[in-house]
Amino acid sequence: MTGKNRGSLCMEQLSFCLLLSICCGWWYQPASSAKPKGPGHPHMNSIRLDGDITLGGLFPVHGRGSEGKACGELKKEKGIHRLEAMLFALDRINNDPDLLPNITLGARILDTCSRDTHALEQSLTFVQALIEKDSTEVRCINGGPPIITKPERVVGVIGASGSSVSIMVANILRLFKIPQISYASTAPDLSDNSRYDFFSRVVPSDTYQAQAMVDIVKAFKWNYVSTLASEGSYGESGVEAFIQKSREDGSMCVAQSVKIPREPKAGENVLMAAKRANQTGHFIWMGSDSWGSKIAPVRDLEEVAEGSVTILPKRASVRGFDRYFSSRTLDNNRRNIWFAEFWEDNFHCKLSRHALKKGSTIKKCTNRERIGQDSAYEQEGKVQFVIDAVYAMGHALHNMHKNLCPGKVGLCPKMDPVDGVELLKYIRSVNFSGIAGTPVTFNENGDAPGRYDIYQYQIKNATPEYKVIGHWADHLNLKMERLHWPGGGNQVPTSICSQPCKPGERKKLVKGIPCCWHCERCDGYQYQYDEFHCKVCRFNERPNENHTGCIPIPIVKLEWSSPWAVVPVFIAIVGIIATLFVVVTFVRYNDTPIVKASGRELSYVLLTGIFLCYATTFLMIAGPDMGTCSLRRVFLGLGMSISYAALLTKTNRIYRIFEQGKKSVSAPRFISPASQLVITFSLISLQLVGVCIWFIVDPSHSIIDYEDQRTTDPRFARGVLKCDISDLSLICLLGYSMLLMVTCTVYAIKTRGVPETFNEAKPIGFTMYTTCIVWLAFIPIFFGTSQSAEKMYIQTTTLTISVSLSASVSLGMLYMPKVYIILFHPEQNVPKRKRSLKAVVTAATMSNKFTQKGGFRPNGEAKSELCENLETQALATKQTYVSYSNHAI
Repeated sequence: MTGKNRGSLCMEQLSFCLLLSICCGWWYQPASSAKPKGPGHPHMNSIRLDGDITLGGLFPVHGRGSEGKACGELKKEKGIHRLEAMLFALDRINNDPDLLPNITLGARILDTCSRDTHALEQSLTFVQALIEKDSTEVRCINGGPPIITKPERVVGVIGASGSSVSIMVANILRLFKIPQISYASTAPDLSDNSRYDFFSRVVPSDTYQAQAMVDIVKAFKWNYVSTLASEGSYGESGVEAFIQKSREDGSMCVAQSVKIPREPKAGENVLMAAKRANQTGHFIWMGSDSWGSKIAPVRDLEEVAEGSVTILPKRASVRGFDRYFSSRTLDNNRRNIWFAEFWEDNFHCKLSRHALKKGSTIKKCTNRERIGQDSAYEQEGKVQFVIDAVYAMGHALHNMHKNLCPGKVGLCPKMDPVDGVELLKYIRSVNFSGIAGTPVTFNENGDAPGRYDIYQYQIKNATPEYKVIGHWADHLNLKMERLHWPGGGNQVPTSICSQPCKPGERKKLVKGIPCCWHCERCDGYQYQYDEFHCKVCRFNERPNENHTGCIPIPIVKLEWSSPWAVVPVFIAIVGIIATLFVVVTFVRYNDTPIVKASGRELSYVLLTGIFLCYATTFLMIAGPDMGTCSLRRVFLGLGMSISYAALLTKTNRIYRIFEQGKKSVSAPRFISPASQLVITFSLISLQLVGVCIWFIVDPSHSIIDYEDQRTTDPRFARGVLKCDISDLSLICLLGYSMLLMVTCTVYAIKTRGVPETFNEAKPIGFTMYTTCIVWLAFIPIFFGTSQSAEKMYIQTTTLTISVSLSASVSLGMLYMPKVYIILFHPEQNVPKRKRSLKAVVTAATMSNKFTQKGGFRPNGEAKSELCENLETQALATKQTYVSYSNHAI
């Protein structure tokens, strides 16, 4: 059973598990019924009514016996009411001139004592006439043949009540081809036409009832219930049908299935057990048609049963039967051999004085008692179906008579005896309006259509009652506003194993219990694919807020307004302005000694590279597209290649001049301005060739990188719009420039011993040292942030600032002092006297050797003379001392 607010499904035969205490005792047949008057007479504990055609009847007049006894106490409603309903139906048919005219229906009615084995024994009475008896060896005393009374032939049987009894009897009757129509057996097993081919019923199969109950449970949104069944075919097969239907539906589970004894001990039933366990209001019960709308199961247990939902085949009270039964007395109902016992039980009296004990409060029956006046009376629920079953047999015989005996009065030879196989065909084809106005039909398995009324046991104003809350016929029609639950609430109690999962959570089922689960959050980049599965969103998507679907990941790029872009752009703008200022100054003072001494050609090349380094910042921040990405490939490494190629050419020339001067007075090769430009552009061309090859192998394009900012929390995930330049490609792109920078640094180190008054080796050396420091700081910052969520911003800013700083170092150390002299100290911007190459080199060598400093020469006399002589070397190559124009190294 489930806990409070967990619905429990009661599919047991409540006539056994929910009735009040039953005192077991042998059934009592009063002496006054031994010799009844009228057309019937007692016969072996049975009722026998004479007629042209005899129908059998099986009713649970008594309950199951105990302590070895076959029968127990009398069942007033299920036994006597139903038995009298058959007698009532027979009277109506026999008095109906339009139904079986001139043919009287008789009966042989037996008591099953609610026990299948006893019913099997009793039902042998129905087949006695069909068993051939061998009388050849039987002789009378006088030697004559014996006279054997042949029992009446039963052509059809009405009953039985319990499904287990009907199953047992059906196995016998089918052997002798005797049709059987039940008025109360609803077990699904009886629908098997291959095993119970002569069985039919006017009540629907529990298969319909099970479906109706499943629909009710679904309507209440219960998905976790327990079942309770009495032992036997009715309870067990009913629960089995319910479980099967619930599995087919897939929306509910059975927590546990409990079986209880078919006949509980006195004072024991389920509701009483719940009350003793102080579980009143703890369970919500749902009862099958055996509970229905009966008062007996809930008497003195109203609070325990409050809110119970029960189901009952759609029926109506037969008023004609009420009048008939209320008029029955001991005098006019002697054909019912058990009526005297009913009379004593119903009116709590005794018919015989000898049965009265001294001091007993039980009175003697006066025969003036009246049913419904001196005792409570409520028509038993299956009375309508008993009458319909008898009428179904009557209509089948009527149709059979019309076809086999047309125009003949009474039975004809073709119906004497009645063929059971033919009769079965007519039974299955009947279609008439029953005693309550509902149609009576059978399907191919002999089942009646499913039509149910749904009740709820409610207590309002301290008055308990069964209230109709809906009906079922192929589909459920439930009036929810009529529901009233314990405590006076209208809210349907819950009966679930697990709470529904929230959006974005999947169900992880408990093994073997599909209605119990644990809810697991679809975390990370997963979304709820269906009720039981999570799936990862596509690479360019992320889950929405509640993880029920995927949405596109927002695309970001470095915006001009971002702080990460403002600083590099500011530095680049200042640098470009400064570079242009230097260029303009150099152009304006192009012929002055300072400009000439700085090496005009390489200076302009170097300033171009510095300008491109600053301009690269704008390409790196601009929105990536094919054009921007192509320009990035070209100019990111080109500016630095131009700068370092020019500086490398300068340092190399200085190194070669002083090394050559140590050996001879002849000038080194390829030191003219034209040669220097060729060398510089040759070095630059290698960078351009590498870029061209890259374009051919992998054309430039922009990409959206969804891994760059794929954070643990998908809410912060972003797709980065960038160029297709990976970290490896960037290393290769800048690698050549780094190589030039390192080589230039090596030459700067080698020429560090040359006095600063003789050349630019010292400023170039400081420039390269500072540049190396900048790029050594760049490498850990750039590659150390590769896993950062701000990778794009940090790396772009770091790269652009590093490039700008490299350009600024070159610009500041190499050109700003010259611009300062040109603009603010023009008196120092004058030519000096010329000396020979040998003198210049010797002076530089001696100065280096003795580490003495030259006198103050604002313009660097030795440096200027050396450059002047080198510039004009090509014009006087045959002279030992050559004069050069004033040109810097």
